[in-house]
Amino acid sequence: MTAADRPRILLLGAGHANLLAVRALRKGAPQARITVIDAAAQANYSGMFPGHVAGHYALDDMRIDLPRFADRHRVAFVQGRIAAIDPLARQVSLQDGTTLAYDVAVLDVGSHSAMPEIPGFAEHGIPIKPLDGFAARLEATDATARAAIIGGGVAGAEIALALRHRGARKVTVIEAGPVVAAALRPRSRRHLMAALGRADIRVVTDARIVRVQRDAVVLGDGTRIASWLTIGIAGARAHGWMARTLPVDPAGFVRVTPTLQVEGHPTLFAAGDCAAMMHAPRPKAGVFAVRQAPVIAANVVAAASGRPLRRYQPQDDYLKIISLGGRTALAEWRGLTLHGAWLWRWKDRIDRRFMASLQG
Repeated sequence: MTAADRPRILLLGAGHANLLAVRALRKGAPQARITVIDAAAQANYSGMFPGHVAGHYALDDMRIDLPRFADRHRVAFVQGRIAAIDPLARQVSLQDGTTLAYDVAVLDVGSHSAMPEIPGFAEHGIPIKPLDGFAARLEATDATARAAIIGGGVAGAEIALALRHRGARKVTVIEAGPVVAAALRPRSRRHLMAALGRADIRVVTDARIVRVQRDAVVLGDGTRIASWLTIGIAGARAHGWMARTLPVDPAGFVRVTPTLQVEGHPTLFAAGDCAAMMHAPRPKAGVFAVRQAPVIAANVVAAASGRPLRRYQPQDDYLKIISLGGRTALAEWRGLTLHGAWLWRWKDRIDRRFMASLQG
């Protein structure tokens, strides 16, 4: 058996696409040397995270033990933080100085929510991503503590409702734009705003933050919003190291072709939030990473064996289910707005089945 019969496949990041692709990769390339690399020893399922914040799920309910996952699928696991990728030399460098060579690799490291441009955020705020860091901060914070959410998108509203359900005395959503949840249709937005109102969550729009303090967020007009838990959820942000050696879009996300190959580098793929699909731009949402997984698996096997690759064409719309703090939810799909406890139960079954497929 030659080295060509046992390609070195690196899965860079334990994102949804990479983890879901492992089973098909192992089946399609049974002799391949497959390694998963991630900064943490566990991966978290973001779809269940608002439920964890609200108290409906324990951390273990939404976590995948990566060493155990690797053993089960006969792949290797390396815990380490990626520092750089050299796509020409086909080599990955970790922050501890380790280097790993590859024949084919898939980048799926997601995004982050840090806000270094806001004075004081690095010292006193906490980004929602990475989830491990936020989960630790949440556990160390009194459940009744006042909280402020920087970012009034759907995710910001969802976490605000979860915090109120958890017991926070006061929660404020701070949005730079004129409305909260601008991505939703007007009817869905009205339902979400009504839920925020029922939960007595303060919403501040057209806001400019000038400083985050230990116990407050200060706005440009001098308003001081008391907060002992200030959370950054204002959209996905790209990891800065990617732009040093890889082609990126204006936001810093890695540009990929319709086959999910990084532009100009046919042996490197990218999926999930870290990838910018230049042929079909879409918002950052886990549903696309899930749908990319079978295409990633097929194309990595094809690239390793010199066969033609498949195109990935994302759907135009997708089901959005938003938890409303308690065991009830709001959904938007193809122009329809739905809400009720049955939606939360449906989402719960979907999420638990998804986790069972990765944990079992």
